[in-house]
Amino acid sequence: MRIERISNDQFTIFLTFDDLTERGFTTQELWNDVKDAGNLFSDMMYEASSELGIELEGMLLVHVHLMQAQGMHVYVTQKIEHTNWDEDFIEMKVTLDESNELIFCFQEFEDLIQVATYLTNVSITGGKVYFMDEKYYMLLKDNELNISQKENVIAILSEFSSPSIVTSARLNEYGKTIMEHNAINQIIDNFY
Repeated sequence: MRIERISNDQFTIFLTFDDLTERGFTTQELWNDVKDAGNLFSDMMYEASSELGIELEGMLLVHVHLMQAQGMHVYVTQKIEHTNWDEDFIEMKVTLDESNELIFCFQEFEDLIQVATYLTNVSITGGKVYFMDEKYYMLLKDNELNISQKENVIAILSEFSSPSIVTSARLNEYGKTIMEHNAINQIIDNFY
């Protein structure tokens, strides 16, 4: 679990799927079991307050973004309101959403070329490629994937790259688009 302070009243928590498993959870349980999800978020808030040295009070707005291959990114905003509540009481409003895209980070363009050959073999031809912070990023949307092969595609991508916690919004704003559409086909056409 990685915790990062954004401002005086905001912080983020990133958990990989391995972190969730170690805590005894699956993503399906987070969607279906509100009580267990609440316990997980309470534990995470306690750990964050200890690690960041902040006292959590009032209302916490918690936005949970599940990323398909990467894990869970939690954005927390603390709204301190002067109320007559017991000072040990914290109210959490949790919003869950799930990403419909895979984003993987590559250290070298050569790795993109290699992964393209394997993805073509499982009929994946789309995608988008960005360059940002001296790294390459491949984005695949759900509609470009064969749902039955999603786990295979993640395994192939993981051999040559690592799941990215960078969002597509950040890539669109700060990254340079190298290949806008059908990136895998373009790589095969240009390099093989």
